[in-house]
Amino acid sequence: MAVRIRLKRIGAHKAPFYRLVVSDSRSPRDGRFIEEIGTYNPIAQPAEVNIDEEKAMKWLHNGAQASDTVRNLFSKAGIMQKFHESKLQK
Repeated sequence: MAVRIRLKRIGAHKAPFYRLVVSDSRSPRDGRFIEEIGTYNPIAQPAEVNIDEEKAMKWLHNGAQASDTVRNLFSKAGIMQKFHESKLQK
């Protein structure tokens, strides 16, 4: 099973709000997911990003692939840097 970390839209019309979820890559965008690991509110100034870093690192170490947008959010939060450093130490 190919596992992806991606965004699930739950906001209203013209008011997006997203959950960062771990899901099977074959499931639809707003469909079934395995675990929720955070939220993203792009409307707030500045944009609000809440990520459970332990869960994100666990899934990255288990082989989950982050979508492009999620990878950018992780990079801004410093999670991708920690993930790469932990891979280099092993």
